[in-house]
Amino acid sequence: MGEYLLYCNGKLFGGIYDDRFLVKPTESALEKMPEARRELPYDGAKEMLLVEEVDDREFLKELVMGMWEELPAKK
Repeated sequence: MGEYLLYCNGKLFGGIYDDRFLVKPTESALEKMPEARRELPYDGAKEMLLVEEVDDREFLKELVMGMWEELPAKK
């Protein structure tokens, strides 16, 4: 893979893949970004949502904290 995985309080929510910030398509992420493009982080992976608002700190905080509730606990 060779990219970066991103965690919040022990839960995986997304990553940096080929200079793209992608997050899991949770209900809250889809609500926050209804027009977000779905992209594959790498061949054979599940689709993720492309986050384009990478400079909006408040948006990113709300996005990740909203997703956190829906994500499974770390195994």
